[in-house]
Amino acid sequence: MAVLEKIRSKGVLLIGAVGLALLAFIVGDFLNSGSSYFNKSKETVAKIVGEDINIKDYTASIDQMSEVYKIETGKSELNEEMMTQLRTSVWESMVNEKILNAEAKKLGLAVSKEELSDRCIGNNIHPLIQQRRTFAGENGQFSRPLLVQFLNSLEQAPANEEMKQQLAKAKSYWMFWEKTVKNSILQEKYTALISKAVVANSLDAKMSYQDRKTSVDVAYVVQPYYTVSDSAVSVSKSEIKDRYNKQKEQYKQDANCSVNYVAFEIKPLKEDYKEAEAWINKLSTEFKTTDDVVGLVNSNSDVMYNGQNYSLATVPANLKAFAFSGKTGDIVGPMFVNETYTMARIMQSGIMQSDSVKLRHIFLVEKDAAKADSLVAAIRAGGDFAAMARQYSAVKQTAANGGEIGWIQEGVPGMDKEMSAAAFSKATNEVFTLKNPQGVQIMQVMEKTPARSKVKLAILERKVVASSKSQSRIYNDAKQFAVDLTADKFDAKAKEKGYVVHPANEFLKVSDKISDIAQSRKVVQWAFKGDKGDVSDVFECGSTLVVATITDVNEKGYRSIEKLNEQLKAEIIKDKKAELMIKNLTAQLAKTPTLEGLAGSLGDSLKVATGVNFAAYQFGLAGMEPAVIGKSSVVALNKVSAPIKGNAGVFVIRTSNKQVNPQPFNAQMEKMQLNGRLSYALPYMIIQDLKDKADIVDNRINFF
Repeated sequence: MAVLEKIRSKGVLLIGAVGLALLAFIVGDFLNSGSSYFNKSKETVAKIVGEDINIKDYTASIDQMSEVYKIETGKSELNEEMMTQLRTSVWESMVNEKILNAEAKKLGLAVSKEELSDRCIGNNIHPLIQQRRTFAGENGQFSRPLLVQFLNSLEQAPANEEMKQQLAKAKSYWMFWEKTVKNSILQEKYTALISKAVVANSLDAKMSYQDRKTSVDVAYVVQPYYTVSDSAVSVSKSEIKDRYNKQKEQYKQDANCSVNYVAFEIKPLKEDYKEAEAWINKLSTEFKTTDDVVGLVNSNSDVMYNGQNYSLATVPANLKAFAFSGKTGDIVGPMFVNETYTMARIMQSGIMQSDSVKLRHIFLVEKDAAKADSLVAAIRAGGDFAAMARQYSAVKQTAANGGEIGWIQEGVPGMDKEMSAAAFSKATNEVFTLKNPQGVQIMQVMEKTPARSKVKLAILERKVVASSKSQSRIYNDAKQFAVDLTADKFDAKAKEKGYVVHPANEFLKVSDKISDIAQSRKVVQWAFKGDKGDVSDVFECGSTLVVATITDVNEKGYRSIEKLNEQLKAEIIKDKKAELMIKNLTAQLAKTPTLEGLAGSLGDSLKVATGVNFAAYQFGLAGMEPAVIGKSSVVALNKVSAPIKGNAGVFVIRTSNKQVNPQPFNAQMEKMQLNGRLSYALPYMIIQDLKDKADIVDNRINFF
C-alpha cells in the first residue's frame, strides 16, 4: 500500500515523464523515418521534367559509359579530363532521354520489344550496332556472326570470378547500346511525327524560287563606320537605357561567375635538368659496355625492354634513322630531345617479321588436357581444325566459328606475351600448344601479313620532370602567395612577385574548367559556393596550381545594364554615325551624282559584287550585308541608289547586268529542297527547344 501511495503522490510527475518519453519516441521515429527523405533529397543530383535523378543512378551511368569507352578505345585507364567529358556526355544523354520519353508518352509513342529486337539482332540492324568495332570482322566490316557469338557468350555460366566480371562488363556494354538504339528509334519516330507538321508549303516554294530567279551585278561605294570619329556623336544615359529596355530579351543569362587567377605550372626546375643529365652521363659508360643491357635498362629506364620488335611505323621518331641504318651492337646518345635524355642500343637488326597474325585455337580445360597430343597429331595429319574446335573447344564463342580468334598485332597492351611471341615466330599453318593453369590451347597460324624490316632496341631514357623537391618549392610559392591575401591586394601582390593575373569570365555551373586549365572543375565549384571578393587557397589542378579571387557573381536572369553599357553605347554610336554619314553622302550625291564621282570624293575605288540575288548570304567581299542585298534586288537598273545603312558602313550602289534564271518554277522540286534543308536542322532544333522549355534542376555542382 505504501508503494501505491507513493506512486499516486508522484502521479503527475510520472505522467509528465511518460509523456516526454512517448513524445521523444514519436519524434525520434519521425526523424528516423524522415531521414530517408532528407537523405534522398541530398542524393538528388538533378530533377528533369519532374523526375528526381539519384546520384547513385547518375554515377552508375557514368561507370557504364566509362566501361563502354574503354572497350571501344582499348584503353584500360581514363584520366580526369576524359572522365569530365564522360560525365558531361552522360548528363546530355540523360536530359535528352528524359525529355524525349516524357514527350513520347504524351503522344503515345513507344518502341516495342519486337521492333527493338529487329534493330539490334534482326534483319534491320541499326547503324549504331553495325558501327561497333566489337562486331567487326577481319576486313573491318560489320559481321553478324560475330554479333551472334557475342550475344551467345552472354548466356555462359562463368567458370570463375574473373570470367564472371568479364561477363558482367560484356552485358553492361550490350545493355548500353541496346538502350541507345531504343532512344535513337524513339527520337526518329518523334522527329518524323513533328516534321510532318513543319514542311514547306506552296508559298514557301514560290518565294524561294523568286528569291533566286533574278540576279544582278552590283557596283558599290562603301564608307566604313570607322572613318567617322566616335566623338562626332554623343550618347546619353537615357538613350542607353531605352535601347536596353527594347532589347532586354536578348540579354538573358544563366548564373555565372568570373575570377582572376594566378597559375603556377608544375614543371622541372634547373636542378631537375642537371640531375637528369648527371643520371644519363653516369650510366652512359655502363650502357655502352655492359653485357646485361636488359637488366640495366629495366632497372633504370622509363622505357622497359620486353623484346619488342620495332618497325618503321612504331620506332620512336628520334631513333628511326639510327635504328634502320645501324647493325647489332651499335649505340647512339646520349641525346636530349623533347625534354628527354635518351640512349639506345641495337640488340638485333635485320629482322623480317609480320605486323599481324591471324590465329585460331582449341581450348581444352584441365581435365581434357590429355587429349592435346592426339588432337595436334590429327591436325598435322590433315585433320579439320575447325571441326575439332567446334567439337572439343571449351570457349563456345570461338568454337562456333571454327576456333577463329582473329588478327592480333605485336606489342598490343594486354596481349599474352607468350602467345604473341610464339605466334609471330611460327610459319603459316603451323600448329603449336600453350599451357596455363586453366588448361591447354592448341593454336594454328592461319595467315600472316607480309614481313617487314624490324629491329630490337634497348632504350635508356629519362624524361625530365619536376622532382618532389621542385614540386614542394612551387607549391610553397603558391601557398606564400595565397597567405593573408585579399581581393583588393590580389593584383598588387601578383605584380610584386612577377606573376601574371589571368581572367576567367562568366563561366557557368556546368563548366568543366576555367580558361584552359585542365582539371580545374574544383575552382568552378568553389566560385559558385563563394561570394564576390573571396580569395581561394591553393587548388591542385593536374600539373597546375591555381590561386583565384572571385571578381563577379551573377544570378540567372538578365545581364545588367552596367555590364552592357559599352556594348549598347557602341550600337547607338554606330546608328548615329550611319545617320550622319547618310546625310553627308546624300549631300555629296547632289553635287556628284555618279558612283565614280562619289568614290573619288571619298578617296576610294569602285567595287563590284557579282551575281547578287535576294537569297544570297554574302554581298561580294563585303560579307554579311542583308540590307544591301535586299536593296540590290529592288533598286532600278543603272541608277545610283540612296545611301544604305549596312553592317560595316554606309553603302551606295548601282545595279547592272540583270540575269533571269530560265528554269521554270517547279513547286515540287522547290518543296523537296526546302524540306531537305530543314530535315538536317529540325531534330536538333526540336530537342533544343524542348530543353529550353523543360523544367530542369541541375545540382551536379554539389557532387562533381
